[in-house]
Amino acid sequence: MGELSLIHIQIASIVLFSIGIYGVLSRRNAVLILLAIELMLNAVNLNLIGVSAFLDQSRFLGHILIIFIITIAAAEVALALAIVLKLYKEKRNTDVDKLDVLKW
Repeated sequence: MGELSLIHIQIASIVLFSIGIYGVLSRRNAVLILLAIELMLNAVNLNLIGVSAFLDQSRFLGHILIIFIITIAAAEVALALAIVLKLYKEKRNTDVDKLDVLKW
């Protein structure tokens, strides 16, 4: 087997990001859309770690950026799940096409 290179990591990142985009565009359930967004953020994290490991081995800039992305993702999930749970409590539905509660 050959050595793992940067292009392999970037291809894996592209595949994960593409699956996440497909999940966001094709799903109707709000929770599954949130999971797809998390998959996209993890693909970005994978790409940052790969570039950091191969191009910038003495500094940890990629690792520091990933800590910020994980923090933002955790806050996004907490807020979004609170909104989805509130909408489900009121409408008994998580289908994003049928939810119009946020409209004025």
